[in-house]
Amino acid sequence: MELAIILGIIFVILLILVVTNIKIVPQAKAYVVERLGAYHSTWSTGLHVKIPIIDRVAKIVSLKEAVVDFPPQPVITKDNVTMQIDTVVFFRIVDPKLYTYGVERPMMAIENLTATTLRNIIGDMELDSTLTSRDTINSQITNVLDVATDAWGIKINRVELKNIMPPKEIQDSMEKQMKAERERREKILQAEGEKKSAVLVAEGEKESAILRAEAEKESAILRAEAVKEAKIKEAEGEAEAILKIQKATADGIEMINNAKPGDGVIKIKALEAFEAAADGQATKIIIPSEIQSIAGLIGSIKEV
Repeated sequence: MELAIILGIIFVILLILVVTNIKIVPQAKAYVVERLGAYHSTWSTGLHVKIPIIDRVAKIVSLKEAVVDFPPQPVITKDNVTMQIDTVVFFRIVDPKLYTYGVERPMMAIENLTATTLRNIIGDMELDSTLTSRDTINSQITNVLDVATDAWGIKINRVELKNIMPPKEIQDSMEKQMKAERERREKILQAEGEKKSAVLVAEGEKESAILRAEAEKESAILRAEAVKEAKIKEAEGEAEAILKIQKATADGIEMINNAKPGDGVIKIKALEAFEAAADGQATKIIIPSEIQSIAGLIGSIKEV
């Protein structure tokens, strides 16, 4: 009975030891395992069992990309301007063993290396270049840190200059310069706007003048067409009247011819024509012999 109890206790103890030494490594994690104080292996994602007392998980390493924001560092430019620059480093652990045993306090090491590299790069640049070459500085720091941290199992993905803070007097001068530049651009934009407005007004006046000229031209053409049409109508009316008069005259002559007038009628008509001619303003009138004879005849008739 006592033996069964002892065996049961031993079984429970063994079960507890087995359960407590079963390790499940989650995604994006790595376990660095030591055996008897020395590096043994690196466990990746999955189920693992370590030997009690002999094996020990020395470090749990995250394989995700990490971000470290370092405080501002004082740097001096080539033209002896001291300014503060703070950096942001994006990195990822690619070798958990090197990361665990390669360097003591890796984040401090990266911070110091970043500050040293930043001073070296900025020291070869003037202030204006520093302010306008941020991408170039980021690329240079990333390359230097990436090479230096290979021995630590760290991959530097990129480094960003978060803030570049020149001295206050330089900041004031830069703000004044930026204000002047903004005012200059504003004046340029205002002048361009006024120019465009003047161009639009001139174009509008030009179009209006063209339209007025075209309207006047059309009006003149219409007036000329109307005058032309009136004259044509008038000429046609006059021609028609002449034709009617000539036709009436021709009809009268034809009627006279058809009536076969005698010599007396003809002489009387001639006398009427002479009378009409005598009513004019002429001072001299040549009387045909036929009319003279008719006049003598009329005188004889009067005496009778």
